[in-house]
Parts: sequence; C-alpha cells; structure tokens
Amino acid sequence: MDQMIPLSIPNFEGNEETYVLDAVREGWVSTGGAYIAEFENRLAGFLHTPAAAACQSGTSAIHLALLECGVRPGDSVIVPTLTFIAAVNPVRYQYANPIFMDCDESLCMDPAKLKRFCEEECEQRDGKLYHKKTQSEIKAVVVVHIFGNMADMERIMDVADEYGLRVIEDATEALGTYYLEGRYKGKYAGTIGDYGAYSFNGNKIITTGGGGAVVARDGAHLEHMKYLSTQAKDDPHFYVHHEVGYNYRMTNVQAAIGVAQLEKLPEFIERKQRNYALYRELLCDMELGRMFDFRAGTSSNKWFYAFELSGGRISAREAIKALAREKIQTRAIWELIHEQTPYREDTAYQIEKAAAYQKRIVNLPCSTQLTQRDICRVAEQMKRLNESVLKAGSMEQENRSDR
Repeated sequence: MDQMIPLSIPNFEGNEETYVLDAVREGWVSTGGAYIAEFENRLAGFLHTPAAAACQSGTSAIHLALLECGVRPGDSVIVPTLTFIAAVNPVRYQYANPIFMDCDESLCMDPAKLKRFCEEECEQRDGKLYHKKTQSEIKAVVVVHIFGNMADMERIMDVADEYGLRVIEDATEALGTYYLEGRYKGKYAGTIGDYGAYSFNGNKIITTGGGGAVVARDGAHLEHMKYLSTQAKDDPHFYVHHEVGYNYRMTNVQAAIGVAQLEKLPEFIERKQRNYALYRELLCDMELGRMFDFRAGTSSNKWFYAFELSGGRISAREAIKALAREKIQTRAIWELIHEQTPYREDTAYQIEKAAAYQKRIVNLPCSTQLTQRDICRVAEQMKRLNESVLKAGSMEQENRSDR
C-alpha cells in the first residue's frame, strides 16, 4: 500500500544528533553556548554578509527589524497581502498600520504599484513619506520572497531610495536564493535591503525546530537588535536595563541543530532544484495548469513547488481533496491578509493579481527526502486528475448540446 507523501517535512540526515548531545552534555541548553555563535558565523559566511543574529523565529526577526526602523504607534508599513500572516503581524505588535500591496507575476510585491502608490496616494514632507488619507508616516516596506522566488529588488530599492523608506526583506522562504545578473548579481535574498529576516521553522529548507535569524546592512543596527533580543541587558550581573527588551534569542540546542543543517544546505538546495526540474518535465503540456516559474536571472532555492491551475476547470480546494484521497498532501496558498478579520479596516491598494493567484495555486510535495518514485507518483495522479477534469468538461458540453 502506498504511503502518504507529505508536503514538506524536516530532514535530519547529518550531524544533528551528535551536536545536540554535545550541547546537552556540556549543559549549554539555553540562550548561551558555543553553537549559537557558530551558527551565526556559518550563516553569515553562507550569505556573504558580515554577521547575523540568531533569534527565536522569522516573526521575531521581522519585529526586531521594525523596531530598528523606528516604527512606532500610528506609523504605517507597506506589506504584501499575498503571504503568510506572520510577515504582517509584527507591524501590529508596534501598534502601527499595514498598507497592503498587490503582487506581480512572481507572487512577490508589485514594484510598479508600489511606485504608483507612493506617487499618487502619498506626499513627501521634510524628507518623510506620508499617506494622504490617514496622514500617517510610512516608515518601511516589508518585501517577502514568496516560495523561494526573488522579488524585483532593483525596482523596489529604487522606489525605497526615492521616498526614503527602509526595506525589510522577509527571506524566510528564500534562504539560498540569489541574483545571477543585474545590479545585485551574487547577492542573496535578505542581504539587499536594510534588514533581512530568515526562518528555520520545521517546514523550511533547513530547520532548527523553531528559530530564525536577522541580518542588517549596518553592523551597529545588527548589534542593537541582538541586544534587544536578549532582554536589553546593559549590566547582566546587576540587572540594569535602559530599553525594553525581548526574549527573542535562539537557544544553544536549536543552534546545534542549525549548524548540522547548514552543513547540508547546499545539498538540500541541489535536491530542491533537481526535483523541481523533474516535476516540470513530467507536468508539462497539461490543460489543467502548469508548474509556476521562478524569476529569470536568479538562482532559486526552489523551496515550494507551486502548480497554477488554469481555465477554471477545477478549484484549488477540489484538487487538494482529490490528491488527499490518493495519500498526497498538498496545500493551497494563503488567504489574502487584507481580507482577514484583524486587517479588514486597513488600506489595501488595487489588489488584483493576488486575488486571482490565491484561487489558482496548489503547492505540491517538496521535501528534500522526495524520491524520483514519489515525484512520478504525484505526477501520475496529477495527470489522472487532468484526464478526469477534461472528461467531465466534455460530458458537460455534450449535455448542453443535447439540450
């Protein structure tokens, strides 16, 4: 009997157990220990950035970046509507207001609409950008690199520079994605803007269980975020604190797992890329839809494999249920955040493409443990679904003719 093919699960085939046991035997299991520094150094080396600060989650990384941007109650931050809600919630942690932006054909933020919004809906005063409708100052833009794709950072950075906006890159899904050409050739997702956030949740390309990291263009800013992540201790011996801090530091046990995972990261990326290529080969020329492309001129980590349904023949929900019956776990893309209960009263600017893509995307199994047999089995069920949908459409057409 066929086993369930999961959507995305962690892969522990390296030195995870060895390093974790070492951390436990040494007694360093909390937010101190050598593995934290080693993980930060290895991550920074991989990203070709001077340093990195390990923290508890991608969400906490974004929150620290917003704090460093000076986002305060009443300010506004431009965010995508097509993303996981964790990219937006930290804006509300600061009692600030998200302004929701549409996506382009990459599923990432649309730079053309971002520019148009700044030109037509905002005004500059004393070097700062204000939303005309609410009169709130817009402090930053959160750009999410969806599914390991790369947003159009050249155009987004041009807009940010023109209007004095800080850029936070949510690279939680894009560790290892980088530009092959252009102004940012060789630059990794998360290292182009002012700040970059990473996640090591259980379904990411590498994991520490929970966990995240933040990087910054300015080394002093990174040190300040690290300081805030450890309860802002000015004198840890006599418990002196000059700022409000947070319990956001990664633990040594998590970092021990992370060091082992980083050792496997290049291989995991190669597997993701190879498996995506096989999916594309097997699922080409299907009336049901197509494998979603990644941006030209980039090398993507191919974290998630999105299949775009076309023609309105079947809904994403119906496709997910049909594949589940064959023990294949798939997932829809997220509901649009500006339509979620906590954010319905916030500004959403010309949301069009995101609404269309939200109805059509199904994510296929993408774990690094996937075998060729697994992928062929998924592809075969997709082809059967394609045939059944075409057959149903043909029968419906015949019935209409009979009438």
